[in-house]
Amino acid sequence: MSDCFQQWLTGNGHTTDLWQNCTMSFSGAVQHCYSSSASEWLQSVQATMVLSVIFSVLSLFLFFCQLFTLTKGGRFYITGFFQILAGLCVMSAAAIYTVRHSEWHANTEYSYGFAYILAWVAFPLALLSGIIYVILRKRE
Repeated sequence: MSDCFQQWLTGNGHTTDLWQNCTMSFSGAVQHCYSSSASEWLQSVQATMVLSVIFSVLSLFLFFCQLFTLTKGGRFYITGFFQILAGLCVMSAAAIYTVRHSEWHANTEYSYGFAYILAWVAFPLALLSGIIYVILRKRE
């Protein structure tokens, strides 16, 4: 791997994501990347983030299926349910990471990266999307 694309923590020449930790040189080139720890809480964060992607893709697929099979006036309940599940998975993962990341990196000079912030932004958007799917009726 050449770079840490999903920065959850960054600072002091290091970037950390859910899968690996990278040390950066002053020029910005990656010097060394190694796998993240195998702690149980980190594995639960990884699993819930993967589940959220699966639920989102499943929701999109079900939306198109329901778009062509649902009767006029029907609601997209199944699609909304899976989108809400995706939002709850993102929230769970970000909350676990927020509480437990200090065990992983006790250094206070770290700041949250863009992927961590994106997870907290994606959570309400996924919930809102799921609610809109539930309210949405099929039209002709």
